Amino acid sequence: MESTMRVPVFAGEGRLIFEDRPIPKPRQPDDVLIAVQVCGICGTDLNILAVPPAHKASPGIILGHEGVGAVVESGPGVKSLSPGDRVVIAPRLTCGACRYCRRGLTNQCENYQTIGTTLDGAFAPYLCAPERALYKISAGVPDEDAVFFEPLSCVVGAVARAPTQPGAQVAIIGAGPMGALFAMVYRLQGAGKIIIADVVPYRLDYAQKIGVDCVLNAREVSLPEAVIEQTGIGCDLVVDAVGNQLGVAIRLARRGGQVILFGLRPHENPTVNQYTITRYDLTISGTFVGLNPFAQAVQLLESGVLHPSRLITHRLPLSEVMKGVELMRSSQAMKVVVKN
Repeated sequence: MESTMRVPVFAGEGRLIFEDRPIPKPRQPDDVLIAVQVCGICGTDLNILAVPPAHKASPGIILGHEGVGAVVESGPGVKSLSPGDRVVIAPRLTCGACRYCRRGLTNQCENYQTIGTTLDGAFAPYLCAPERALYKISAGVPDEDAVFFEPLSCVVGAVARAPTQPGAQVAIIGAGPMGALFAMVYRLQGAGKIIIADVVPYRLDYAQKIGVDCVLNAREVSLPEAVIEQTGIGCDLVVDAVGNQLGVAIRLARRGGQVILFGLRPHENPTVNQYTITRYDLTISGTFVGLNPFAQAVQLLESGVLHPSRLITHRLPLSEVMKGVELMRSSQAMKVVVKN
């Protein structure tokens, strides 16, 4: 095996620079070295590389957290994985000892670290990670489905907070990869009519291709009026996959309906009419990462009933990762993956 690898390194203020780095080795008893086969570009990566950044990452870090790979070597304390095993990455490493971890709220860990933001990530030929961050997945799941494990796990965790009834009418604000994953999962749960709203025609056209019942361009129609026209009453469930749409979301929900707040826009503070929430008895749920949704996400992918690879529009070599970032940033791509 080679001794070095050529990798893109986060250099701050929207910059990646390529460097030769030593191939990592297991140093702790629970370390596992994997050969990365494919890694998705995530909205978080775009936020890290934005100017100014909308998400923090440590300078000098290799980004990327949506990786699929095969175990090459492991430390002496590793029990559940062996060389050759195929794995996906749950990038958020919690401490297990803080006030929130001890309450079982591991997604609110006060001392977490994250592969791809504070620890070297999967935009690389090789990645070394703790055993607890890796989940074995069947070789029968294609790489291009398995690469959605991490974003799918976030959706699975959010849906657990607001499951639907058969025939439910669902509106999703944001037709990017995450909004599309919500549509796929809620369809599996038996949703009746699924509506997706966005302002980007490319994404709305793609949503139609994956079987969404109705797409609405928020620049061309009044969303509340259009949703009433489609449903007669408003939606049983509304998902804000953008991060600043609560004011709109509560106007799309029927009385007694549910709203999931999923997207993250830390610099925005939209005005919200609290009267509407109270008067119409709405349930609002903020959802972040999910509470240990990883085993369920693996099972869902292994079942073969969901094929998120339908969302991939571009496949690039690692050397062109910034091209992938720009494609997604320009909204001229749905999902971009990089391959080694």
